[in-house]
Amino acid sequence: MPVRRRSARVARFTPDFDPDYGDRALTEARHDIVIGRWQGVRDLLAATGDNWPRRTHRLRLLAHAAAGSSAVEAWRAAEPDCPDAAVLRAATEVVRVFDTAIAAGRGTAVDRGRLDATVDTCLAAAQAAPSDPMPWVSLLSVARLYEGGVPRRELRRWFDEVRRRDPYHTEGHAQLLRYWSARWHGTHGTMYDFARDAAGVAPPGSPLPVLVQVARVEEYRYIADGALGRGPVRGFDQHWKHELAVTELRRTYARWIGGREPDRPVEPEEVVDLNYLAHAACYAGQVEVARELLGMLGPRASWVPWSYTGEPAEQFVRFREGLGVV
Repeated sequence: MPVRRRSARVARFTPDFDPDYGDRALTEARHDIVIGRWQGVRDLLAATGDNWPRRTHRLRLLAHAAAGSSAVEAWRAAEPDCPDAAVLRAATEVVRVFDTAIAAGRGTAVDRGRLDATVDTCLAAAQAAPSDPMPWVSLLSVARLYEGGVPRRELRRWFDEVRRRDPYHTEGHAQLLRYWSARWHGTHGTMYDFARDAAGVAPPGSPLPVLVQVARVEEYRYIADGALGRGPVRGFDQHWKHELAVTELRRTYARWIGGREPDRPVEPEEVVDLNYLAHAACYAGQVEVARELLGMLGPRASWVPWSYTGEPAEQFVRFREGLGVV
């Protein structure tokens, strides 16, 4: 009687689109918000201290979780003098006003009174937590929603306040980059100039140089959105791999990755930025750089920027397999 052989099945790699990027303590705190508890959030932020990149990462994701609940208002009512509660409330109001803008549709102005009230909430948070850059980052975010933008002097002051607290604050710089993008209140040239200036002064090991790759994705997204329904955009096959794009990719890699401590684990707050750099390396055909970056990430994928160039999981898996990343 013939012996049946079972076909060996090799499990295919599956990317992990964990919204908290492996930050388990944050996941627990966000779950607390969903069930209406704020005590875990308070404890998490207290434990985070003045690790500004980690704190900003956590506050932004907590704000998205809190936007659809009354948990942050309950915390403010219970502990009105708590600076962390004020900062989270401000970040949550920014998420809510953006949600309102998205619901209203592109090109529809958000009520000026609502925007002004959100700014006042952010300024109150800045007063409550004078050393924290996050309220000023929140202000740079909401600035995009003002029709015609905000006065340059005011915008500069808000950005200077971020840098006074953390000179190389990546999220603060990223928010101002988006403000100066063609999608909002600037141009591609203004956006790239800002990104390159910021990258040029970043110390070794800082992720700030990845702003140049963020700018390249913003340009792609803007042009692709404008071409919707009109066929492929001419010249986009070279968008990621022309000489300047490759030079800047390799420069970011050298300054950021080359300046990191060897074998240091990738922190949750680095995952999105590292996905931006890996995405750029993959599309630029920079095999060795892409292989190393995808290896550093392991399964940790982020929807952005992969979602702007296709189906995120399909691309992430295809590039890993094509590069032989184990």
